[in-house]
Amino acid sequence: MELRCLEISSRAARPTGRARRPHVAQSPNVVGLECPRCRTLFKGARLFTGCPRCDAQKIPVNLSVKLELGPLARLKTERFPATPRGLWRFRALLPVASEHPVTLGEGDTPLIHLERIGRRLGLSRLYAKDESQNPTWSYKDRLCAVAVTHAVESGARVVTIASTGNHGASTAAYAARAGLPCVIFALASAPATMKTLMQAYGAAVVACPTPEARWDLMRQGIERFGWYPTGGFQVPPIGSNPYGIEGYKTLAYEVAEDLGWRAPDLIVVPSAYSDGLFGIWKGMAELNALGLVERVPRMVAAEPYGPLATALERELETPAPVPGAGSVAFSIATRYGTFQGLAALRESRGLGVQTTDEGIFEAQRALAREEGMFVEPSSAAALAAVMQLVTRKALDPDQTIVLVLTSSGLKDPGASRTWLPEVPASGADFDTLLGVLRESYGLELHR
Repeated sequence: MELRCLEISSRAARPTGRARRPHVAQSPNVVGLECPRCRTLFKGARLFTGCPRCDAQKIPVNLSVKLELGPLARLKTERFPATPRGLWRFRALLPVASEHPVTLGEGDTPLIHLERIGRRLGLSRLYAKDESQNPTWSYKDRLCAVAVTHAVESGARVVTIASTGNHGASTAAYAARAGLPCVIFALASAPATMKTLMQAYGAAVVACPTPEARWDLMRQGIERFGWYPTGGFQVPPIGSNPYGIEGYKTLAYEVAEDLGWRAPDLIVVPSAYSDGLFGIWKGMAELNALGLVERVPRMVAAEPYGPLATALERELETPAPVPGAGSVAFSIATRYGTFQGLAALRESRGLGVQTTDEGIFEAQRALAREEGMFVEPSSAAALAAVMQLVTRKALDPDQTIVLVLTSSGLKDPGASRTWLPEVPASGADFDTLLGVLRESYGLELHR
């Protein structure tokens, strides 16, 4: 049932703290922030803590930017300019007003036909959106480009994030590009590669003992000093910065464009708190509302612990915590699902697929060795989910399926060593080399 849209002024929603609250410039098409559950509309508010009405009912829900699509009704595909390349071609559908956004050339990543894997799985139209080709090698750059641009428009003095990986690296890079200080709350267990990357961009990275401790410190920086968050800090989690999530819509626009302005049948997204899942679904839903694609694809969440899959199976209104005991896909391994992720699945008649470490490694190896694409384990979860669905005979051979490969395997190379052999030594003799290649790699080479 469609609920009546209520408006709450910025005075009622203003965060506490001593920080300066500047006027925020934003796109004229932005109406406000809307709750996807109760449809309450918050005008003029900068809320990063979710819907207060739903929170009062003990249901944590992130807010989402509401655009007035009426003025965009005449938007046609040819109105998306060829330049600038990448994400900012779609500025009309993004929630920022700046003519000079914070950018590193993000977006415009390739959609690659996975012919060999598809042939083996019996899927003739299997594609991968290779997001490892973004500036910091992950699709978080779409979120951070928009979030940090909004931070600059908001007059922010410091940006912050609690992250063990891609989100932190991306926030650090875009903060550096914007000339803003960046404070990142990591965990000591984060891969050394990730911590090095974050510090290299100039971020102040600190290691916290627990996820809850880092969220609490981040919250204090936001409330006491007005730091601008690119990610979430609520317990239980609700998702990331609503303005930044809009950046993921551009991935949907690019996929539709590459497919001749046709929506695929399924889009498979590695998911933790479902920022990408929700943003991509929302982008497709907006294209459909504008008449640019004929339908909205089914969304599939690939998740190690399966909170969304469990919520769908049990018909829960919002996901409940599920058991979890470690995963190679550390960046999406969470016991908590979010309302926004569940909403994207329900609205699209989608599904969640719980992945295994064995399936993820098999998918990672297949992508590298059959298609030449080395992605991190969390990215490979998308293919692992499809492989499960093939085993269940849940896919049509002629369906168009898009995997979102979220990040490069170089972000966590240590994880891949579990399925790679030690590099063998070889002497200077060529016949000895042939023996090493045969013994270690199974290569029988002849003239």
